[in-house]
Amino acid sequence: MRPLDGITVITLEHAIAAPFCTRQLADLGARVIKVERPGVGDFARAYDARARGLASHFVWTNRSKESLTLDVKHGEATRILDKLLADADVLVQNLAPGAAARLGLSYEALSERYPRLIVCDISGYGADGPYRDKKAYDLLIQSESGFLSITGSPEEPAKAGCSIADIAAGMYAYTNILAALIQRGKTGKGCNIDVSMLESLAEWMNYPLYYAMDGASPPPRAGAAHATIYPYGPFPAGDGKTVMLGLQNEREWALFCEKVLLQPSLAANPRFASNAARNAARTELRSIIDEVFMKLSAEQVIERLDSAQIANAHLNDMHDLWEHAQLKARGRWTEVPTPAGSIPALLPPGVPNTWEARMDEVPALGQHTETILSGLGYAPEAIAALREQQAI
Repeated sequence: MRPLDGITVITLEHAIAAPFCTRQLADLGARVIKVERPGVGDFARAYDARARGLASHFVWTNRSKESLTLDVKHGEATRILDKLLADADVLVQNLAPGAAARLGLSYEALSERYPRLIVCDISGYGADGPYRDKKAYDLLIQSESGFLSITGSPEEPAKAGCSIADIAAGMYAYTNILAALIQRGKTGKGCNIDVSMLESLAEWMNYPLYYAMDGASPPPRAGAAHATIYPYGPFPAGDGKTVMLGLQNEREWALFCEKVLLQPSLAANPRFASNAARNAARTELRSIIDEVFMKLSAEQVIERLDSAQIANAHLNDMHDLWEHAQLKARGRWTEVPTPAGSIPALLPPGVPNTWEARMDEVPALGQHTETILSGLGYAPEAIAALREQQAI
């Protein structure tokens, strides 16, 4: 038995934040019914065709769900949604600002009829405030949150390579839904969860926020290096590959000098005797490290770092990650069905040993429409009429 077996989630979602949230719930056993626009569906279905003809974002965030196509503006849609919500535990939505309320799907509109229902609204900026009605995409929130101001090179800011604002909001929605289910078990009452992408990513920005407190200068953009700790970041080796390493304290600095650079006397050099000193003398220290590393291959550098117990990593690309020895050794890969055939999928992190994560198929658009409507009491001829009207 999985933790969320018996829990039903209705979701009006698109793109990443809400789908990422509800996929986590499905992983834990929840029945997730994804309401999609007839003929088009979640627009993330059309982002690309890189996953064997399917969109990479969609495959990632939508396994183990049921797809119901429904024109939410059709006259019968309200009745269908009411029937779904009558037996649902959670409603998740990340529609355009105000859209859920216009459809009668706000917590205020639903709570009296469905007092046990948990309603989770995910938006760019939250349910009120001067930014409430602004459109919000991941890159825009990375910019508004200040993330871009500390990421990239000194010459140019850079966005994160994956949708971190969406992921942050999706994970806060997921964890708060779990907390709300626990609370409902104690009180018998549902609640409203208001998750904003800005607030989620702003929480992740607390280190640079405090670093720049009271008007102090913020962390500088330092590329792949750490902005305030040195040496910490990428260093080239003699074979053209790059090694990532990080020092955290003076004990590690002494070991680094002795066992990696083979220059133990450097540890006591006052120019490098503290992190603040090393950070101020980056250029000079970088030339010393480069001179040593350029005589070695990346694997030889990593051998020295491992011997000194200095944290390090390969600078992997996506092809390296597909073949990562640690993921394979720990059995992290499985297969999930899709409309394009079976594809590899990573098991979700941290699942206890008492149950297995649900890893069911990625649904085709509207794949479960007839089954869901039949379960709500719609006769075959009624379903056919709705299809004829393009309501489903």
